[in-house]
Amino acid sequence: MTDTHIDTTVAHTARVWNYWLGGKDNYPVDREVGDRVKELFPLVAEVAQGDRLFLRRAVSHLVREEDVTQFLDIGTGLPTANNTHEVAQALDPETRVVYVDNDPLVLTHARALLVGTDTGKTQFVDADLRDVEKVIEAARETLDFDKPIGLTLMGTMGHFEFEEALRWVRAYTDRLAPGSFFALCDGVMAHMEVEDAERAAEGMRIWEEQVAQTYYMRSVEEFAQFFDGYELVEPGAVSVFRWRPEPADVGTVRDVPQYAGLAKKV
Repeated sequence: MTDTHIDTTVAHTARVWNYWLGGKDNYPVDREVGDRVKELFPLVAEVAQGDRLFLRRAVSHLVREEDVTQFLDIGTGLPTANNTHEVAQALDPETRVVYVDNDPLVLTHARALLVGTDTGKTQFVDADLRDVEKVIEAARETLDFDKPIGLTLMGTMGHFEFEEALRWVRAYTDRLAPGSFFALCDGVMAHMEVEDAERAAEGMRIWEEQVAQTYYMRSVEEFAQFFDGYELVEPGAVSVFRWRPEPADVGTVRDVPQYAGLAKKV
């Protein structure tokens, strides 16, 4: 089991991310680091919002258009608004969702907040995503791996160097049935002027010094490789706000250094 001690003296990814999303489940040390990074890299709060928007749009698409009724959400983070089960079960109350994380604060909140509907089911798995067999075995209590599953990896793979991240993505997608999908978003070094890139790099340096988890930015080419061998859903691997913008967004969408993609296993 995960150590349930919560260290409030060291900033943590889930809590800083929660702060950028306007949440309340964070501590002064998280807000301090969040403000320092945001000062250098103002787009970071938009990136956080873009991730949640992509999650909502991707899950909605899978339920409405692809008849996916079960999801495996790896690297859940702290519950906010529009969590995977809320989006999916609002469209199909019988949808089943399994969340996976090993952060003690996430664990505490998830058990209280990530509850399903009367007909659907929501499960939380306390595990390190690198323990793939443990995750899959636990998830089988709720999900049928012989049928299509929607796998979501929102910003999670950025904590691993590229080759290792690619291995973890494949470790999970290899276990999915044909007809399954996986949604992934990650930080990408793109759409920034030289000065902005330098400031973003300084922000990442502060992050590495102050936060318990390193984050690696990708190249656009590296990000695209996550989907090699799979059938990308239109519009492909794009800057996060460009993934199926809603009619009201047309004309206001801009590129940010965060990419997203949804792909089908055929």
